[in-house]
Amino acid sequence: MNINAEYVNPFLEAASAVFKQLLNIDLRRGKLILKEVPQPSHDVAIIIGITGAVTGQVVFSMSLEMVKKIAQILAPGLSEKDIMNEWKDIVGEVANMITGNAMNLFAYSGKRVEMTTPTVIEGESFTITLIKQTTLGINLYSPFGQLEMNVALK
Repeated sequence: MNINAEYVNPFLEAASAVFKQLLNIDLRRGKLILKEVPQPSHDVAIIIGITGAVTGQVVFSMSLEMVKKIAQILAPGLSEKDIMNEWKDIVGEVANMITGNAMNLFAYSGKRVEMTTPTVIEGESFTITLIKQTTLGINLYSPFGQLEMNVALK
């Protein structure tokens, strides 16, 4: 098992930068855990496929409550009903920004890494087929709740 920090850190840095810029909140890093698959722990998951110098998946997840708080800041004035209709698009935009920032960080470091467009999935009991790959799970804490980042790269 060898997940290299130089492939994990761009995602951490990108997520932290986007949350700071958009929401003016800091993400505080919690403990790292090893998992067998990048299965998300929360209701909402963002899945990004990775190819190039490394292959695999990065899966961010968070609670629907955290998503609602993010939506309220990014789209002030939306009613609760509108937020429930629009949150996937809002989270998708945040995910696109994180992915774009990570791609820039990889390009700057000279690492050749391609990423898929992020896919946003929601539900309490969804099943997604994820690669069976040793995964580094990183919990990031914010005033809005926990953002889980699972990195499964080889």
